[in-house]
Amino acid sequence: MIRRFGEPVVAGQRYRVRAGAYAVLLRDGAVLVTHQAAPTPEFQLPGGGIDPGESPQHALHREVFEETGWSIAAPRRIGTYRRFTYMPEYDRWAEKLCMVYLARPVLRRGPPSEPGHRAIWMTPEAALDQLANSGDRHFLAQAIWGR
Repeated sequence: MIRRFGEPVVAGQRYRVRAGAYAVLLRDGAVLVTHQAAPTPEFQLPGGGIDPGESPQHALHREVFEETGWSIAAPRRIGTYRRFTYMPEYDRWAEKLCMVYLARPVLRRGPPSEPGHRAIWMTPEAALDQLANSGDRHFLAQAIWGR
């Protein structure tokens, strides 16, 4: 059974499954997160949806680069969670299946290409306080402290 985080399921609402790949990126005692300006300003683990025909690891590399400008190496899956949410940018109610990887940020190749995203380095403690999603916070804590 996949652990669920976030808001409760809305009774009677139909949800479409949306798989995604997300990264915990640690380097020199800091964690790299992305700040998304819209539809709601929030800090997130970098990552996003897996496109049709795309592997989770390919999506992870693509999404991390688009949202942070960094290339990554040695991704290792540390878990999966699901959450039920409304995605206003797609006008869709989604059951998000979030595959979380621990990876090493290797090289900053430029600014984020994804509109409205900023890459920000912060302490793990600050990230645990600032990340908007409880699933993201859970897997960051697991990556840092093994819990």
